[in-house]
Amino acid sequence: MSLKLFIEGDLLYDAMLASIRSALESIYLETYILADDEIGHLFCQALIEGAKQGVDVRVHVDAAGSLFWGAHRIIRELKKHGVKVRWFHRWSWRRPLRYNRRNHRKLLVVDRQAAFLGGFNIHRENSRRLVGDERWRDSHVCFTGQLAAEAAEIFDDFWSHRRRWVERVQPPKAMLVPNHTRHCRRRMRCVYTEGFDGACSSVNVTTPYFVPDHRTQQALIAAAQRGVKVRLLLSRKTDVLLARWAAQAAYASLLAAGVCIFEYQPRVLHAKTAVVDGSWVTLGTANLDYRSFFVNYELNLVVREVEFCHLLEDCFEQDLLQAEEIYPVRWAQRSLFQHFLEMIGWCARRWL
Repeated sequence: MSLKLFIEGDLLYDAMLASIRSALESIYLETYILADDEIGHLFCQALIEGAKQGVDVRVHVDAAGSLFWGAHRIIRELKKHGVKVRWFHRWSWRRPLRYNRRNHRKLLVVDRQAAFLGGFNIHRENSRRLVGDERWRDSHVCFTGQLAAEAAEIFDDFWSHRRRWVERVQPPKAMLVPNHTRHCRRRMRCVYTEGFDGACSSVNVTTPYFVPDHRTQQALIAAAQRGVKVRLLLSRKTDVLLARWAAQAAYASLLAAGVCIFEYQPRVLHAKTAVVDGSWVTLGTANLDYRSFFVNYELNLVVREVEFCHLLEDCFEQDLLQAEEIYPVRWAQRSLFQHFLEMIGWCARRWL
């Protein structure tokens, strides 16, 4: 098994498209956002070319995530040329509550031999060529070998409406973790809190949407109180302002316990990673919020490989150079209006 980290959208998209064009048997793609833009058209063309060559091409698109991105036009084109496409949880008057549960996974598996997983959606916002310095900051990983074959099985199960994965009894150095398994409906939350609970020296978390439930907050606080250096890197710029207010509602108690909070300045931060003690890392689609832990379908990679962990730690340190730390004394002096906004955000925390 090999692991390759991507933090630039153009490099990732080039690698994904090259992998798609090399496919001989199968191309499986799950995405939350499929946009009708320059990036979406590149993927559409590559997927159609694969289908024309007899490759089994399947695309699973979230109906809510892609609602305002023009995905309908691309999907019509894909279907017209033989690509198997499914919308995940389209609106239904018969089952309206189902619409709240989204497929937030971003996964590409080619020939069951190479897989790509992480926070990048398929849209121009991640491209430096198209957007410039305002592109979103995200993280993705490519992996091969048995783990890629397992990713294909996870896609197959989800495609076939089998939504609860059976985990391995003995976790290897790297494993895939959906948040719904046959043994636990909240597996993603457990993965994070188990990582925080076992921390001895450091916890470095990067997440764009930080709306932690009580158990997760207590795990972070407990780690900081026993002397672990806990650092959270959150986004100053956001595409969901209500989520930012909800995140800030949790700042005071975390800062009081010794947790260090940083807000990334230059652009939208969309990466979802956590590194514990430089020897355990998780990277994937799950945010530290209610929706990822309790509602959406997510998929993360958990790795216990020191070299890859150090690579993620180096990225974290580089991002901190472009972040502003939130200090407890200054935060305590925020305005009453800021308190009001936090209250609004926190009241909506289960729906963000």
